[in-house]
Amino acid sequence: MALGTVSVSAPYELRFDAGRSCLDLLATTHPGERLDAVEALRVWIVGAGLVPPRTPLAHADASWLLGFRELRGHVSTLVRAGAVGDSRPYDLALARVNEAARVAPPAPRAVRGEDGAFVRALAGPPECAALLGAVARDAVELLTDPVARAAVRECEGDNCPLVYLDTSRGRRRRWCSSEVCGNRERVARHRRRAALARA
Repeated sequence: MALGTVSVSAPYELRFDAGRSCLDLLATTHPGERLDAVEALRVWIVGAGLVPPRTPLAHADASWLLGFRELRGHVSTLVRAGAVGDSRPYDLALARVNEAARVAPPAPRAVRGEDGAFVRALAGPPECAALLGAVARDAVELLTDPVARAAVRECEGDNCPLVYLDTSRGRRRRWCSSEVCGNRERVARHRRRAALARA
């Protein structure tokens, strides 16, 4: 997943820099509920790369919001907690993610774009279950790949619960975003040093 921001209008600006679509979905809870409208979900689906740009999503409705939020909760349980203590919530989350992953994701096809180059397109508007299946399969791949699983980190920024895949050289990435949380930490560090120097 490329680093970046997708925006239709200011309320629907969403960041995509967690490294996996399932982790990008988890990021939609910070700083508050970001999937609070169907249009925000449409923006997220396109920005997360689940569908090519300009894919018709007008048929998305409130049931899609419910489905994506539910999957997000299950993925969060699996990525953050693990089977410790009472494993019932973990087992339920695992069963739901596996169930969602059984549905085939939307099949892409190559078509000629306006300039003659090949572009990715879908045969028709994707169904919610197929998109949930794509995210669930990404979560299954993450959970079952020991190398990727070992690279999952939680942001060290103050009050930032975001989880990301650390693919940096040396595995030293500390923040979900160097430009956001990393910059905040550097500014806070500078202010602390300046305050000590004045004291």
